[in-house]
Amino acid sequence: MLRALLTCVSAVALVAAAGCGSSSGGTDQANTANGPVELTVATFTEFGYEDLLKEYEQAHSNIKITQRKTGQGGPYHQEFLTKLAAGSGLADVQALEEGHLSDFLDKSAKFNDLNQIGPQGLQDRWLKWKYDAGKSKDGKLIGYGTDIGPLAMCYRTDMFAAAGLPTDPAGVKSLFATWDSYFAAGDQFTKATGKAWFDSSAQVFNAMINQLDTGYLNTDDTLAIESNPGIKKSWDQVTSAATHGQSAKLTAFSPEWNSGFKQGAFATKTCPSWMLGVVKEQAGPENAGKWAVTDAFPNGGGNWGGSYLTVPTQSKHPKEAAELAAWLTAPEQQLKAFKKTGNFPSQVKAMESPELLATTNDYFGATKIGELFAAQAKKVTKAQYKGPKDGQIQENVTSPALSAVEQGKSPSDGWQQVVDGAKKLVR
Repeated sequence: MLRALLTCVSAVALVAAAGCGSSSGGTDQANTANGPVELTVATFTEFGYEDLLKEYEQAHSNIKITQRKTGQGGPYHQEFLTKLAAGSGLADVQALEEGHLSDFLDKSAKFNDLNQIGPQGLQDRWLKWKYDAGKSKDGKLIGYGTDIGPLAMCYRTDMFAAAGLPTDPAGVKSLFATWDSYFAAGDQFTKATGKAWFDSSAQVFNAMINQLDTGYLNTDDTLAIESNPGIKKSWDQVTSAATHGQSAKLTAFSPEWNSGFKQGAFATKTCPSWMLGVVKEQAGPENAGKWAVTDAFPNGGGNWGGSYLTVPTQSKHPKEAAELAAWLTAPEQQLKAFKKTGNFPSQVKAMESPELLATTNDYFGATKIGELFAAQAKKVTKAQYKGPKDGQIQENVTSPALSAVEQGKSPSDGWQQVVDGAKKLVR
């Protein structure tokens, strides 16, 4: 569920390295008397593609694009699964969030292999772990990588000052060194101010789980909830903090959560790169300069979020759809999307771009966010395996159980709710 931000950067260099037109080859030549090729692109939340799709149409007179844009990722992916099973109703280019990727990789027969129908020689475009995660067990590449979600920490400097905590990015590093130090600082903050340290137990827990070598499922798709001690340790830490008043008890992306940014309902926020755009939008101009972001993150960082563009076999124009998806995920296009929405590119050339590295965000105190998140991204060396139902466990099992604990359920009873719920999904 993600949401969770440059003109064609150094056009000569990037065209040579990644090819501004590398994925458009031959499409204009396909123009026929039958009229334009009509393509649909389905996305959720903010991908930053509105202007890019218009740009692609202007460069390809025979292509007409309609974008279907929806809100939250959960309902979007459930509808995706329904239409995939029905064999109709999907877009030519269908976005897919990494947390739900596992629910689709085992249905690779329903997707075109982009290595077969798309432009050739693109495999080195992406970080290796990002590219590999888009391949099914039978070797098909079902998705081109869009963004990734390297983790940093956002915090309210004015609220830190009120609690007697350091406010500059260097000064807060010791507070965010480990989860133990993070929650210890949370106790200090809540005692001093009576306010919440973080927005939602589920948001913090998800970041913690994404740092583990093994998540909810083992690589053989068996459930790891009870066998992986890291999951239970994370549960104990975050529920203990919640019972000590550190959680604002808000559901992410709800109206109350949105309002919480404006109202100063919490002091810290786990911030994958795409979250910066959310913070800025929801906190509003009146809070500009009050939020800061630091590369310090408990236990060293990780990845949370990021998406792929797929071409289902339902598409009547798979070649043209693949060319569009390849163009959208080229470094120069993803750099433009980054500037607009904060979605951090997964393309190597984009991450090395001087323009990206120099990118600042005045809303967060003119921090060089490009440089910050590029450094955070390099800390991730492999993607955590996401087996079938992984995204559903997060959204439909652990998040409701954590919310129940925030509302008074005991952590032990909440944990049993997690175990029972996960077992119902993964048999």
